[in-house]
Amino acid sequence: MPETIDKKLAKPEKAKKVADPVAASVDQATQQMIRRAQELGVETIFDRAVTMKPCNIGIQGTCCKNCAMGPCRLPLPKSGIEGEDERKGLCGATANTIAARNFARMVAAGCAAHSDHGRNVAEVFLSVANKETGDYKIKDPNKLLAIAPHFGVDVKVEVDGEEVDRNLDEIALEVAQKAMAEWGKPEGELDYLKRAPKPLYERWQKLGVLPRNIDREVVEIMHRTHMGVDQDYKNIVKQCTRAALADGWGGSMMATDLQDVMFGTPFPLQTEANLGIMKEDQVNIIIHGHEPVLSEMIVAASQSQEMIDYAKTKGAKGIQLGGICCTGNEILQRHGVPPAGTFLQQELAIVTGACDAMVVDVQCVFQNLANVAKCFHTKLITTHPIARMEQDNVTHIEFDEHHAMEDAKKIVKLAIDNFENRGADVMIPAQKAAQVAGFGVESIQYHLGGTFRGSYYTLNDNIINGRIRGVAGVVGCNNARNRHNEAHLTLVKELIKNDVIVLTTGCNGIACAMEGLLTPGAAHVYCGPGLAEVCETVGIPPVLHLGSCVDNSRILLAATEVVKAGGLGNDIQDLPAAGAAPEWMSEKAISIGQYFVASGVYTLFGVNLPVTGAPVFQEYLFEELEKIYGGKWDLAADPIEMARKMIAHIDKKRKELGIDKARERVLMDMADRQRLEA
Repeated sequence: MPETIDKKLAKPEKAKKVADPVAASVDQATQQMIRRAQELGVETIFDRAVTMKPCNIGIQGTCCKNCAMGPCRLPLPKSGIEGEDERKGLCGATANTIAARNFARMVAAGCAAHSDHGRNVAEVFLSVANKETGDYKIKDPNKLLAIAPHFGVDVKVEVDGEEVDRNLDEIALEVAQKAMAEWGKPEGELDYLKRAPKPLYERWQKLGVLPRNIDREVVEIMHRTHMGVDQDYKNIVKQCTRAALADGWGGSMMATDLQDVMFGTPFPLQTEANLGIMKEDQVNIIIHGHEPVLSEMIVAASQSQEMIDYAKTKGAKGIQLGGICCTGNEILQRHGVPPAGTFLQQELAIVTGACDAMVVDVQCVFQNLANVAKCFHTKLITTHPIARMEQDNVTHIEFDEHHAMEDAKKIVKLAIDNFENRGADVMIPAQKAAQVAGFGVESIQYHLGGTFRGSYYTLNDNIINGRIRGVAGVVGCNNARNRHNEAHLTLVKELIKNDVIVLTTGCNGIACAMEGLLTPGAAHVYCGPGLAEVCETVGIPPVLHLGSCVDNSRILLAATEVVKAGGLGNDIQDLPAAGAAPEWMSEKAISIGQYFVASGVYTLFGVNLPVTGAPVFQEYLFEELEKIYGGKWDLAADPIEMARKMIAHIDKKRKELGIDKARERVLMDMADRQRLEA
């Protein structure tokens, strides 16, 4: 072929689309690292979000691939209105059935992820109780004594007609055995369900949604959603409610409690957040994932004089740990280890060129981390038997609690040895912000009332008198379909501006920390006058960071404590409270949302929900569930609209409680104070 024709037919190579850093994130450190990655030719999730668009029918929740006759794709009619000839799959499954099955399978996967985390913690706790490991111990015996009765375990025993304290080792072993049974006991119901307010427990009982054991509820969802089984969307939702409750009031709650017993119950502490926490002259180890069993040991190993001295022999001044995602939140709240970033920043921690090792366990870990690590000196280390990567540049060091410290030191030593391989081209963003984190049910109680009068009464009183308008739980991941952190921060700022105190977990907590919202001083800058006054008086931030995503169970228990304190109704559904996940992306979020809805909480999600292709099913979730459980789902992609909906719901609940009118402040004399209950 003549050269001129060949050139004419040749198609010019198209420039590859990449993300606009400013459009991708509101965070300057993230913007800087996106630019650096693009300059180095390193692809990140932000670029892939530009080049790969989501499936329109999948977003609507009406694509069924549960058998080999499919996938059956049922797009919503352009009019958005169902006609007389309803859409059906090959087997005749309607859009409502398909959307409900997909929704339930997300709940099952989310419940399985959180509860398998809980199972792993329970197994380690059983090893501790059996004296099979010397690396872990019971750090908070008071928490053990507090949770034991919920498992039906006595903390006292009668000797010669008198009650005496029972041996702590005996209590620990019995609690461990009872906890392990919750995943597969053949009869009964989950022990922790009765921790809910009595009216809520009785509602679940009447509706027949009390989980029997954790594993059974997940398995039953998978059976029901198999081709040709459950074809009633209402019945499917009933089962996914059982599984969600098994997550929130079962696996997740036990994970939180047993972690507190072994690793210590969190208490407020100060540290920093964002990629700027990494240090050029130190060995940087980033811990990423969700299970703190290994990370606890890595913290201990990295702080040991042996490892610090070894790092100095390699030319480093010390060892800097940083966290990503919920493992980061776990070591943050107990040890003050600063988070390096949220879910979407995991690749960017490597792009700094300063990450000597990234240690991952389970959940929310990008497979592309291995590809990014190839471009730098970073050692990528997987540690969990169920979570390995196919790439050949990934090191697998399987963690075993029976020789936990040995494994942890091996990992830390590998990172130290790699420090010498770090190139000169290092770029650590300057951005980082101070934060106060580590709140929990116990610490909130202490902050509100002190040692002798610790109670949620003070919180209730300030909600009743109107200084605090209500309570919002704002939680969840980032989503690359959103501008990174924007919805989180816009929503939270709008809520606290309107005197709504925020409880947060997961990546929302990290996002708020990066913005400086997790300090007491933030109240003066961002809050309405009522909430600002309370925060300044008590000395707390307007946004309270309660931990990782399994620690959403702390929000459930905090809500229960508010009910117990009195004056705001008899059930969680009575409270002026709402929940939101503005940038959710994980199946775990759907399980979390469903157990909050079933617990009586108005729950909004951002981005999208995979139910919009089945309007009848969507209406059931968004309207009918409130009549059944007291809580309901809602969707608002715009965070300002989300805030307005949450505030409107809070105001509605205040009106129903009769506390919607401002109350005159009354100065109390000594006689009034003495009449208060001690």
